[in-house]
Amino acid sequence: MDTIKHIPENGKTRIVIIGGGFAGLKLARKLVKTKYQVVLIDKNNFHQFQPLFYQVATSGLEPSSIAFPLRKIFQKRKNVHFRMAELLEVNPNVQEVYTSLGSLKYDHLVLATGVDTNYFGNKNIEEFGIPMKSVSEAIFLRNSILRNYEKALNESDPKKAANYMNIVLVGGGPTGVELAGALAEMKNEILPKDYPELDFSLMNVYLFEASDRLLSGMSEKASAKAKTYLEKLGVIVKTEARVADYDGLKISLADGEEFFSYALVWAAGVVANSIKGISEIAASRGGRLRVDMYNKVSGLNNVYALGDLALQKEGEYQNGHPQVAQVGLQQAGVLGKNLINIQQGKSIKPFHYKDRGSLATIGKNLAVADLPGIKTQGFLAWILWLFVHLMAIVGVKNRFFILINWVWNYWTSDQSLRVLIRPDKRSFTDRASKRHQIKEPVNLN
Repeated sequence: MDTIKHIPENGKTRIVIIGGGFAGLKLARKLVKTKYQVVLIDKNNFHQFQPLFYQVATSGLEPSSIAFPLRKIFQKRKNVHFRMAELLEVNPNVQEVYTSLGSLKYDHLVLATGVDTNYFGNKNIEEFGIPMKSVSEAIFLRNSILRNYEKALNESDPKKAANYMNIVLVGGGPTGVELAGALAEMKNEILPKDYPELDFSLMNVYLFEASDRLLSGMSEKASAKAKTYLEKLGVIVKTEARVADYDGLKISLADGEEFFSYALVWAAGVVANSIKGISEIAASRGGRLRVDMYNKVSGLNNVYALGDLALQKEGEYQNGHPQVAQVGLQQAGVLGKNLINIQQGKSIKPFHYKDRGSLATIGKNLAVADLPGIKTQGFLAWILWLFVHLMAIVGVKNRFFILINWVWNYWTSDQSLRVLIRPDKRSFTDRASKRHQIKEPVNLN
């Protein structure tokens, strides 16, 4: 395999980071002023802010507001190189990665590839369900909802119309809870204005959770309050309800109960993608890689794993740390300091997770917050949620536009981003084919 082009061989120690999510980006930024050569590789050319995917899916924010070009972040950093590529394999014996662009040697390799949707082996749900792990999937959900409502307008049978209007969410974690609340607000305040011909008493937003409560990572008080808020907004919440099958219309629960919807959002679990050359050596439960207290992958030299991908045991976290952004950010910060200390010949320090609390928003003025020393719900928790998420967004311009959108949506309850944009694949293919047939440069002036 050819090597990746234009990565200089300048004698600097090379750190290759796979993944431009929270952990990978934090580590790369930590190393920009060092003497290391940093190569960041991601299958996308942008960083995406996952906690706000649901707002893109419900037309609350533009996709560009929560995505930031990775190249722009490192424009003036000569020691950082970005390549848009997919990781194919790692050969730890020769310290080399193989990607869709070619191969690359490394001195230190950091894996921060995150996780993907876990369908628990259910092929029907994988085929017909809608995941929420990327901006593109959030856009697909937005398009699906809008397309279904256009179809509902052409149904004279109320039951068939209801099948298009109903929305089912599976998974009572933050994604499911926040999306359910946003969809309920759309039903109550927005969609009836867009589709006055439809009977919205036919529409239901369902949230199914297999365990006995929502937001299992938060306190029981926050869980109970979240359920109360959702039901206040009109969401039908069912706990201890395991979805067994879905054929694109009929949802079958394990107890035999059935529901009908053309839109099922699957947010019920995650699994780490297998990394050839690494997973065979260090993969554990859920595909996560076993790491020590310095985030070094078990059984390997100079290979590290961060964030959701890493299974690190300490204290009360014998099954690994929670798969939330804060863990990856903290691990990246400690690993960055350790790599700097290694270069300077200093000692390194182990990682210890500090739980800084959890937040979840359910709707306007409705949120729950479990913070160190304080647990609060309602308006105060909602303000905290807004502030924390706004400050975590990459880019001042993105923060500004998100703030403007939030203020506008708060006062009008009528965001204007409900556009159904679908690529014309046939037209695109035809145009691409014609371009390839052009043999001489064409002057378009």
